[in-house]
Amino acid sequence: MRFLVVGCGSMGERHIRNLKSLKAGEIVACDTNKNRLCAMKKYNVKLYDDFEQALAQNVDAVIVCTPPNSHIPIALESINQGANVFIEKPISNTMTDVDKLIKNAAKKKLLTYVGYNLRFHSGLNIVKKMIDDNKIGRILSAHIEVGQYLPDWHPWQDYREGYTAQKKLGGGIILDASHEIDYACWLMGEVKEVFCFANKISNLKVETEDIAEILLKFKSNVVALVHLDFIQRAYSRSCKLIGEEGTIIWDFMDKSVKVYSTENKKWEVYGIKEEPNDMYLKEIKHFIRCLSEKEEPLVDAKVGKNVLNVALAAKQSAETHKVVRL
Repeated sequence: MRFLVVGCGSMGERHIRNLKSLKAGEIVACDTNKNRLCAMKKYNVKLYDDFEQALAQNVDAVIVCTPPNSHIPIALESINQGANVFIEKPISNTMTDVDKLIKNAAKKKLLTYVGYNLRFHSGLNIVKKMIDDNKIGRILSAHIEVGQYLPDWHPWQDYREGYTAQKKLGGGIILDASHEIDYACWLMGEVKEVFCFANKISNLKVETEDIAEILLKFKSNVVALVHLDFIQRAYSRSCKLIGEEGTIIWDFMDKSVKVYSTENKKWEVYGIKEEPNDMYLKEIKHFIRCLSEKEEPLVDAKVGKNVLNVALAAKQSAETHKVVRL
């Protein structure tokens, strides 16, 4: 199997490294930034600074790790050339041609996948199983949070040069932290209404919103508050689910899942033994099985489109100060 990784930033390099460790097949890498491309020489992969030349290398799958505004054009060209696609989140920064990608891929019977890796985190999978097993009864409400200071994301890079800081590239905390929207939908179903306050409130030199408070109302009538930011100095990532018969708390940094049951009136604590890269390895293994064994993709382009729809509704709500109904 031959993989083409487009974009050799932190995520592109992670995928190259993981594919190499799994001995998944031959790897081709492409980036227009000569410095990033040169840094990939240590992995002994074929390097190209031209996407069309790289795509012409008879690749089976293209892993798209470029800024969101270029995801769909790259994915469409890949599909048109007969390659399956793995698109790092979000699927795009607009809805333009998303349906075209879904339609073209279906017509050619090719796989589309969107990289929402938190679905492969052991802690969230424990939470998912607890919900499916009705551990705390009907879910009533949820509090979801992620925050980390943007300059700390990639200390080796000027944060102003990253796509998150630039509006035209599809940046901003809502799209960049859409992992939280994805797993909220994974745990609680379809969203029917969105309200959001979002703005740039810090002194960071960015063009995009650096904080967002999003209220989601699901078709199940669950109400969730999703807090996203890239301004807090201590990394925080967690969720709290409130049910009729108990509460579940997942804490990424604490590596734990806690559940309180009204039946035994005490907290049970589950420790999570997981390294940060483990979920990425599980994700790419799943993608490979989808290719080779026709395993059903957990997050295809249709799922990615739904997450983007909620994220764009949040942006619209923040601009209009109105509830957006989906």
